[in-house]
Amino acid sequence: MANVNPVQIEKFLKGMKYPATKMDLISCAERNGADKQVHELLERLPEQKYEQSTDVSKAISSLERRGTH
Repeated sequence: MANVNPVQIEKFLKGMKYPATKMDLISCAERNGADKQVHELLERLPEQKYEQSTDVSKAISSLERRGTH
């Protein structure tokens, strides 16, 4: 899967209320029209509570560093 632009992720998470679960993030992204690539990336995030948007960004960066995107 190609890298997803962090700005693109933020666009699809617009209006997200934190703290949020992984499923909350996925639901918000779907409501905002996320494509398959974004959905698949969010599915790979760890099951945890995300206190703020920067936590989501850090988790995505961690996935990319591990090469699991």
